[in-house]
Amino acid sequence: MALRNAVMAALLEGEASGYDLAKGFEASVANFWMATPQQLYRELERMENEGLVSARVVQQERRPNKRLFSLTEAGLDVLREYVGEAPAKPLALRDELMVKVQCVDIGDAGDFEAVRASVAERCERSTAKLARYRRMQERMLDGRSEEEYLAAAERIGPYLTLLGGIALERANLQWGETALKRLEQRAAALAESAGD
Repeated sequence: MALRNAVMAALLEGEASGYDLAKGFEASVANFWMATPQQLYRELERMENEGLVSARVVQQERRPNKRLFSLTEAGLDVLREYVGEAPAKPLALRDELMVKVQCVDIGDAGDFEAVRASVAERCERSTAKLARYRRMQERMLDGRSEEEYLAAAERIGPYLTLLGGIALERANLQWGETALKRLEQRAAALAESAGD
């Protein structure tokens, strides 16, 4: 998937400046796509040059003028074509922590501790993301049941991707808790055998 598709998906929520889009990216599509603000600005420029988005300048007092981007009809057509493509490519995972976990057995107790600390940090990030996603879910549902929300919502895609983000962070936490337990057991066993 190209960054442009994720940007266009975010712009389905409405007109946004590059700055607002970068902030909103974190809240709307970050559970399935990551990008730096610089990448977003470059992509918006390319998309504008290709006629996929249009920009209008908003004059501001005591602050630089800002450009608000919105999807053009050509952008919507490209996005519709993208949505209709089948099948979607399988998830491609490149995770540096998993490589370190895979190799942890070649190290000593200090290496186990470094990997354990990395796993614990991932669990903390997942806990924070899960809490943020839950707050987003509560705001979206606004007191309604999930069934009521989905029956009445104009667009269900944002809610379904949010559910995917929640499931991913739950899985990260479950794996992390198991990995921490096993790493601590192995480190204790190594320490015990070193003491013999």
